[in-house]
Order: sequence, then structure tokens, then C-alpha cells
Amino acid sequence: MLPTPLREAPRLAETLGVRGRMLLKRDDLTGFAVAGNKARQLEMLIAAARESRASVLVTGGTPGSNFCQAAAAAAAWAGLRCVLVYAGSPSRISHPNLVAATHWGAEIRWTHDPDRAFVDVAIERAAAELTLDGHVPYTVPRGGATPLGATGFHLAALELAAQLDGPAVVVVATGSGGTQAGLVSGAVALGRDLLIRGASVSRPPDEAARRVLELAGGCARLMGTDIPHAADVVVDDARGPGHARASEEGERAARLALRASGTVLDPVYTAKALGALPRILGERRHDPDLTTVFWHTGGLLDAVAGWETR
Repeated sequence: MLPTPLREAPRLAETLGVRGRMLLKRDDLTGFAVAGNKARQLEMLIAAARESRASVLVTGGTPGSNFCQAAAAAAAWAGLRCVLVYAGSPSRISHPNLVAATHWGAEIRWTHDPDRAFVDVAIERAAAELTLDGHVPYTVPRGGATPLGATGFHLAALELAAQLDGPAVVVVATGSGGTQAGLVSGAVALGRDLLIRGASVSRPPDEAARRVLELAGGCARLMGTDIPHAADVVVDDARGPGHARASEEGERAARLALRASGTVLDPVYTAKALGALPRILGERRHDPDLTTVFWHTGGLLDAVAGWETR
């Protein structure tokens, strides 16, 4: 269901103290399962898996990963087996994203190590075991953050430009980095009329920026467009108390979004990014001629999980 809607949000802008025009890019409405923006990168990754004649998709993350449950749904749609490797160990109460992934038919494996960084190693080990058993695995790192996956968001930047009537600042949550990387690659290809600003929700901003720049460069090479420079990648800190933990700033933003625009935001990605938006814009938020786009990446089941714990 592309292009996803671009909605005016005047009351939300007012409550956030943004004087200019504010719009919401509703990538939560891509229309595939509850994948949100993950549908864009999975379109590319699943196509590559099928082209390589893979029989099983192997990826992973944390039990609350939006990407993992979306990957499980996409694999089921494509007729592929799906193996998900999760950090840590099973808990008494399952996150809705984990429940959804199981519902889509994914096989769940656990690292029994809370360190998220170990997941990518475990993904490769799982793929090696599957190969020995006669399967053909297609591996995807945490969050689907690859140059190929980012091409879906390069195309999304072109989609947004066609919906707008001029330059804009685009604010987006940055986790594994693929979404911002693709948007940066696309914005550079368009001549930099779109200024992409990331709100890091999991990694230190410097680390996130390096990762985004590397992915954006790889994406641009695949697309045959100009390579982004370091100055094209701006990432602000929106982590709050840490990865997958709600922040006071984000929770306030989630309440404002619901009441001022009827928009549901998850507490650990999109809400944190919206909460950081006034800081990211700085003094420009007072510019009545500025157009700001907030990129809603989805995360409905994360929102449900947040409600359940409050």
C-alpha cells in the first residue's frame, strides 16, 4: 500500500512548539501484517532470498524486535521457513512481537546471553547448522540493516519528495540504522532538499552516525547515485534511560501525539524520536517557513507492550 500517507499535523506542531508546517509520514500504514516501515526493507531482502533459492530466512534481535516479527510474516508470505535468534532467555511474559513471530510460524532460538551484540554471531552459527542439515539459509543481521535493505528507504525518500512541494527537515528514529541510511542516500540523490535527522534510540549518537554513513554509502552504490558525506548524517541522542526502555520525554510525546493527532506511537522508538524533535530542530522550530516531516516507522505491538506494563 505505497505510497504511505503524508498527513498534516497542525495541532501536534502547536503542542510541540513548532511554528512551521508539520507533517506525519505514516509508514506505520504500509499495510503488510503489522510490519510498519519494515515492509520496505523486507521487500528487498525477501526478493534477494528467493533469488538465491534460499529455503530459510535467518535473522534475530531482541524479543521486542519489530523487525523480527515482520520478517517472520514476510517469510511465511514467501513460503520460506524462518528461524529467529533472540538475545537472552525466555521470560514468563512474552512480548507481543515475539507472540506474533511465533504466530507467523517462526522457529525461536535463544542465545542465553543478554548482550545484543552476540545475536549476529548466533545468526551465523544457526545458518551454518541449517546448511549442514541440507537447508539453504539467507541470513539478515539485526534490524535488517544492510545496504540492500536500505534501498527500500532510498526509494521511500523519492516517494516523500514526490508528495512534498519543497524542502523539508525529516526526523526519524534510528535504531540499527537502515532506515536513516536509505533516507540519507535518497536525499543526496535528490540534491539534498530533504535534510534527514536521526534520533538514536539504542546506540551512542557517534556510533549510530558511523553505522548510518557506512550503510548509506553501500546503499548509494547499489542505486548508482552519489555517495553521502559525513556531513549528510546527523544523529541526535534520544536514548533516554537506554535501549528498549521508555523515556519521560518520549512518554510525554506519545500522549501528545495521541491527543493532538490520533496517532499511536510506541514508547521505545517513535515516541522517543518525536520527543527529541524540538531539540533536533533547535531554533529552527520557531521558523514559520520551515516544513518538518516526522517519519512514523510503526511499532504498534511495541505500543501495546508499553500499555500492558503501565
